[in-house]
Amino acid sequence: MNDVMNAYIYREAGGPEVIEAQQREVPAARPGEVLIKTAAFGLNRADVQQRRGVYPPPPGASDIPGLEVSGTVAALGEGVTGWNLGDRVAALLAGGGYAQYVNVAQELLIRIPDGMSFTDAAALPEVAATVVSNLFLEGGLGQGQSLLVHGGAGGIGSMAIQLAKAAGATVYVTASSADKLEYCARLGADAGINYKEEDILERVKELTGGRGVDLILDVVGAKYLQLNLKALAVGGRLVVIGLQQGAKAELNLGLLLAKRARIIGTTLRTRPLSEKSEIIQETVQRVMPLLSEGKLELNVGKSFEFSELARAHEYFDSGVHTGKIVIEV
Repeated sequence: MNDVMNAYIYREAGGPEVIEAQQREVPAARPGEVLIKTAAFGLNRADVQQRRGVYPPPPGASDIPGLEVSGTVAALGEGVTGWNLGDRVAALLAGGGYAQYVNVAQELLIRIPDGMSFTDAAALPEVAATVVSNLFLEGGLGQGQSLLVHGGAGGIGSMAIQLAKAAGATVYVTASSADKLEYCARLGADAGINYKEEDILERVKELTGGRGVDLILDVVGAKYLQLNLKALAVGGRLVVIGLQQGAKAELNLGLLLAKRARIIGTTLRTRPLSEKSEIIQETVQRVMPLLSEGKLELNVGKSFEFSELARAHEYFDSGVHTGKIVIEV
């Protein structure tokens, strides 16, 4: 194994032009960690937000971006059990994924089946863990309940539709075009709302007979706060996982009280290892059986070569993609 590797960093905040190739030392697998030889990694909105300077890495995390990879185990740190050199894995990271090698705690590994490509596997950890933690562990979504997903055609939305349907929920989505709504319908969405042409709140009332939805998964943030609260059913939960359209908004506490509603704000990246480990365990239990039974698509919409990382970010920024974007190393 070489002592150096190729990696990418952001030299400053900005657009895709701030992405810079560097050579770095291959990290060592510390006690309890494995070193992964990266085969592919996912491009997530969190990466883009970090590039723009609004989502810094947590203390102690690598300055190399990247929150999920797939690949093979290249080295074992002291005390690692249950993993062997050459094992095919995917992993959830706090950073470091935009590189040929990355070290990660053994608790955050997912064993990938022989029949799954590394490209597909790279689309799994971040999005699946995010959806499982927010729909089920935080949001309490269950059979017979209803879910509204904003941005249903993206990586998070694609996974949320499928896992919610598998859990017996009714799923409504918002998206910006008829093509994206059709894509969501193919994944199992019960109804879609084109937010550029339709009134979201009126459509939600129409779809639910005026009741509202039990759970909303929101990446928009401040712009949709009032709308989301009005769209909730009595006892409903709003889970905010993104701030694409602002971080500050006025809240009608009277409506919140009257609906006995809950607003839950979460992030995955900054959680302690113990919590991430629990989320990975729950993710494996919920997701891997569906994958093995052919009941779940990982929805890699487009893949790029390692040398094309800036172009992949440009494509993400264009907003035309559906599903996940993956970089093959």
